Amino acid sequence: MSEPPTPGGPRPGRRERLRPRRSLRTVLAVSVAAIAASVTVLVGFLSYDAAARLVRVDQDRIFDGVTGDLVRQVEQQHLSPRDYYSSDPDHDGPRDDLTRRMRTNVQVLGPTGHIDDHGSPALPVHHEDREAAAYGRAGRVEHYHATVGGEHYRVATVSLGDGRGAVQVAQQFSDTEDLLATLQQRTMLFTGVVIVGAGLSGWWLARRITRRLVRLTATAETVAAGHRLHVNVPVTGKDEVGRLGRAFDDMLGRLADSEELQRRLVQDAGHELRTPLTSLRMNAALLDRIDDLPRQARAELITDMKDETRELTDLVNELVELAAGHRDAEEPTATPLAEVVRKAARLTRRRTGRDILVQVDDTVVEGRPAALQRAVTNLLENAAKFDRESTAPIEVTVSGPRVEVRDRGPGIAETDLPRVFDRFYRADSARSLPGSGLGLAIVDAVATAHGGVAYAGHRAGGGATIGFTVGAEAGGAGAASGSRGGVHVT
Repeated sequence: MSEPPTPGGPRPGRRERLRPRRSLRTVLAVSVAAIAASVTVLVGFLSYDAAARLVRVDQDRIFDGVTGDLVRQVEQQHLSPRDYYSSDPDHDGPRDDLTRRMRTNVQVLGPTGHIDDHGSPALPVHHEDREAAAYGRAGRVEHYHATVGGEHYRVATVSLGDGRGAVQVAQQFSDTEDLLATLQQRTMLFTGVVIVGAGLSGWWLARRITRRLVRLTATAETVAAGHRLHVNVPVTGKDEVGRLGRAFDDMLGRLADSEELQRRLVQDAGHELRTPLTSLRMNAALLDRIDDLPRQARAELITDMKDETRELTDLVNELVELAAGHRDAEEPTATPLAEVVRKAARLTRRRTGRDILVQVDDTVVEGRPAALQRAVTNLLENAAKFDRESTAPIEVTVSGPRVEVRDRGPGIAETDLPRVFDRFYRADSARSLPGSGLGLAIVDAVATAHGGVAYAGHRAGGGATIGFTVGAEAGGAGAASGSRGGVHVT
């Protein structure tokens, strides 16, 4: 019973359902066997044809040589029919010269064309043969083909001259054809053996080649069927199949990491969303009796709801930005870091009211301006959040492909340093402060997308130093130019 089609998936056509599946191994084996068979048949045919031509030409050449010898005998010697009789086995005469080179059937005709000495078997006598027997000049030749007892012969009749008779010599075709038939059978047998051997060799070679592909296919089907990313991928060899296995293994690892990150993001986002949503739900319950609350309580309720709504909006925006990264919406371009930092400093000044000291050079990097500005803004707002009591300006510097923000806040505890860029991570000292714990995670994501890294440390004299690097410069003089400028953004 066939399985029902997967909902939402393509429905196989009738032809696809009825057509048997052919494996790559079968295709390779059949292809190798077909190629070997074609080559072998072609070579066998050409070889047989060449051999047959050579054999027939050789037989014709021998028969023509025998006929030529006979002509020279009768022209040079005054021979009679009796000289060609075969009654005396001890007699070594002209007849023996004719039969020595090949098995030649010799028959002697008298002056009137009658048979004086039968051949073995007897050859037919035609009108042309009688004319040759009665011919006055020696060496007249009559050629023709004859069939005797179901066997085919080539026949030559040579006149003895002066009407003394003629000698017939015949060569049997069947000997040559038997030889060629044997050659043909052996050629076909050899061709069959080669085809069978090629098929077996092709199957063995295809099995050897596709063995690792079959294992990779089974692994891929296991992953597709059960959505299990943590499976063992067979990776062997340094050829294309080995590279495919390593690439597939790396892809599964990345998919597993991505799935784990998505799972953690959903869990952490759900956890972080519960707090503002719970507060909003409780405040919303109070709205039913807002008229019964004192004026001050009503104002605090509305302010609290605004703060919670703003925090929830910021959290959702940061989640969307962190998940999407705006990588598809913004193309990399040559970006002066000084311009990015100055825009971020002005934006942070409007939001927080803090003074910001900007020190930049003329470094130009290949990057996404909006993403870089978002990262610098997050660093500045993070510094302003933790450095509330200080009157000194927040410092931001650009030195080559490095952007760094320094504040005079309480600093970062040693136990928190390794985790400041984790999503939703908030130190114990920051849990009472507003924020989602995603700001520095976005900085880390932007730095990684630009081929750099994010870092955090302690500032000499107290405070924190947090920054990031960008991987590639785009042709600006950078730190090597020594061009630096300082400006207060107030």
